[in-house]
Amino acid sequence: MPSLNDVMAKAKNPVQMLRNSTIGMYVYPVVAPEFQNWRNEQAAWRDTAVLFDQSHHMDEVIVEGPQAEAFLAHHGINAFNNFDLNRAKHYVPVTPNGHVIGDHIIFRERADKFILVGRAPTSNWLMFCAAYGNWNVRLRYDPRSPSRPEGERVLREHYRYQIQGPDAPKIFEQMNGGPIPDIKFFHVDWINIGSKKVQALRHGMSGAPGLEIWGPYKDKDYIHSTILQAARDAGVQLVQCGSRAYSTNTLESGWIPSPLPGIYTGDGMLKDYRDWLGADSYEAAGAIGGSFVSDTIEDYYVNPFELGYGFYIGWKKDDFIGKAALARLKDAPTNRKKVTFEWNPEDVLKVIASAFEEGTPYKWIDFPQPNYASSSADMVMRDGKMVGMSMFNGYSYNERRVLSLGVVHQDVQEDEILTLKWGEPETTAKTSTEKHRQTEIRVRVAPTPYAREVREGYAVDSWRAKSS
Repeated sequence: MPSLNDVMAKAKNPVQMLRNSTIGMYVYPVVAPEFQNWRNEQAAWRDTAVLFDQSHHMDEVIVEGPQAEAFLAHHGINAFNNFDLNRAKHYVPVTPNGHVIGDHIIFRERADKFILVGRAPTSNWLMFCAAYGNWNVRLRYDPRSPSRPEGERVLREHYRYQIQGPDAPKIFEQMNGGPIPDIKFFHVDWINIGSKKVQALRHGMSGAPGLEIWGPYKDKDYIHSTILQAARDAGVQLVQCGSRAYSTNTLESGWIPSPLPGIYTGDGMLKDYRDWLGADSYEAAGAIGGSFVSDTIEDYYVNPFELGYGFYIGWKKDDFIGKAALARLKDAPTNRKKVTFEWNPEDVLKVIASAFEEGTPYKWIDFPQPNYASSSADMVMRDGKMVGMSMFNGYSYNERRVLSLGVVHQDVQEDEILTLKWGEPETTAKTSTEKHRQTEIRVRVAPTPYAREVREGYAVDSWRAKSS
């Protein structure tokens, strides 16, 4: 079977390979695009309560065995000394060169059992590492649901729901038959949902109070109907969130969901990894979109310090993949910082208006999120020089703004007005991109998280609070 290295060998360089991917639009599978409409669904997590169905768009990897903790600690940057039972962490692996591969949420269910949930790059890396090294662990992999199931039945290991918003606590109390335990941020406890006892993680993707619950997939329909009935009984307007609005919640809270995994260069372990990855893997078939084009794939990589994850690093661990590289990068002047870009409304309207004019329009800005590539990289300029990169964008109905998340040079200041180049600079093979021309959009450098409710109300031990 051909590998990622085989696919790369046929391309001019990895950038051209990924910019010409024909995989099409990035799809959030199975869940209906909208239940009411995406504006109401975005507003619900701010005003009332929203129900996210997270059962289908993420991989799940179960790691268990006598060396499960040692294996995960060695292959992630996180400290594990304070990782007790019924806890969760935001788990981040990096390459030996210190570049971020991806991230997962990791749950500890037993001393020797962990469940990890997230996108494919981290799942693939962990499965390779288990085969590459000599570890006494067992991995069970449940890939995300098919992007286009074509009417076929879809089954998963677990269902996964999240309820959040200011009225969410009323639903929890109704479901539980009384007050729920006082669950600390990123801790797990058990609550009742009808006749079922389920695990609940204290979490909130957009910053509002929330719990994430999961259990055997066979219970999904019962849990779903019980949640909806509890909301009605509690007098709460619970809005189900479709896949169109779901991906935008992070714009308000500041998590960049799809950085390009930094695995396309490097010898030794990384070369072996590219030989292990198949030609149909996420890493081989994924797409880079945006105005930034470089012949050097490393220009698209990020490190944990740039994403605000530096405080995760377990420096006291004896060793872990990337430790030496991160020590060199820790105070590097070349490190960028994460920010939110607030797009100028007049410039956004100019782009939209071009679709109603004769000639070639500007690149269409899809609402609420122009999800046309696996990873995005748009140039952010100051005085004609690139000073940053926009990596994930979309529209927030709550803020009435198009926002994007990305990184900028350290000397860029909050409230500074920069210029974002929007649109592809050349014709590519991407089927998700129509014929268009480039333009410039003014952007204001804003804080991350963008939403005031998140900055002021989020748990103090959240990465969002610490990184801001």
